[in-house]
Amino acid sequence: MAPPGPAGSHPTSAEPLSRSIFRKFLLMLCSLLTSLYVFYCLAERCQTLSGPVVGLSGSGEEAGAPAGRVLARGPGEPAAWPAAARRKRLLQVQPWLRRLPPAPGDAAAEEAAWEEEPPGLAGSPGGSGAGSSVAESPPGTLALLLDEGSKQLPQAIIIGVKKGGTRALLEFLRVHPDVRAVGAEPHFFDRSYHKGLAWYRDLMPRTLDGQITMEKTPSYFVTREAPARIAAMSRDTKLIVVVRDPVTRAVSDYTQTLSKRPDIPTFESLTFRNRSAGLIDTSWSAIQIGIYAKHLEHWLRHFPLRQLLFVSGERLIRDPAGELGRVQDFLGLKRIITDKHFYFNKTKGFPCLKKAEGSGRPHCLGKSKGRTHPDIDREVLRRLRDFYRPFNRKFYQMTGQDFGWDG
Repeated sequence: MAPPGPAGSHPTSAEPLSRSIFRKFLLMLCSLLTSLYVFYCLAERCQTLSGPVVGLSGSGEEAGAPAGRVLARGPGEPAAWPAAARRKRLLQVQPWLRRLPPAPGDAAAEEAAWEEEPPGLAGSPGGSGAGSSVAESPPGTLALLLDEGSKQLPQAIIIGVKKGGTRALLEFLRVHPDVRAVGAEPHFFDRSYHKGLAWYRDLMPRTLDGQITMEKTPSYFVTREAPARIAAMSRDTKLIVVVRDPVTRAVSDYTQTLSKRPDIPTFESLTFRNRSAGLIDTSWSAIQIGIYAKHLEHWLRHFPLRQLLFVSGERLIRDPAGELGRVQDFLGLKRIITDKHFYFNKTKGFPCLKKAEGSGRPHCLGKSKGRTHPDIDREVLRRLRDFYRPFNRKFYQMTGQDFGWDG
């Protein structure tokens, strides 16, 4: 017979049973925690896996994030992306741009989109058309499985002007996690209005609560029917107009056409209806677009001035972060896009993104941007400036901004 153990001790045979119960308890607890962890990941509350699970680009970088940067919460605290960035990554499992052949004779395919290049080097040939040749990134697979997001009519539209810097502004804005934009120019309110709003809405990307849907079509600004049509869709639509010195804009417009049609007449001959008399040919679109005050009058009949933001194309080059700050304020967005997102490419002569949406590499506008302008007779340029001066002054008065084109 075994001697009795010390008082208060438990039988030896009970110890394995206790350990078995304890192990089962730990296993159940681990299973419960794992289930909760997976649930919170799917609900976008898990920051640890939010990037790799739902937001990786083809290069392994997180979509919509500035290159190699995260937002720090504070000293000593772990850095994390805001909820808005995580929402956008949910919709972008593998952001990518694919090329589609532009429609024959489609003027909307004139502008080039983005091409990759390292900082400090000139842009390589390439780039896809901004009109009908840039397709929007497909929505995230996980977003579709969870039935997340929906297509909305745009709450903000970049309506002009051609050769003013609209493509640059749109691509800069797409870095913001709360902006979702169509890459191609829809041309709904000037060419495809007969197709109806349902068709137009279907062109838009999916968005989540708190995100803004945008599009840009520069020809809207000079289309007489566009203001009434956009107002009929929603009088609350915010309108952005990128404007540029009308003389420089006209030369840039001509340069673009010349690159496609080398046999066109000279800029000087197209500018004048009668050169000896000094009569400017306002029927030429390159000249007509720059009469901003005339076009703005049509818009102010349907929208109050407070719903239009006028972005300086010149300042967009000199100080992109400053102009983007104004745009973000106008759209009611947090100022996330700052000077840290840009570098100035001396070869191309304008700012580029350190990291564009859906890519881990620096991006600049394509080869159609920054073309060398042909030499224009200085006397012709002087007459053009004299022609535009009264229209410019009226435009300054209408907008409350002096863009300094006559200085």
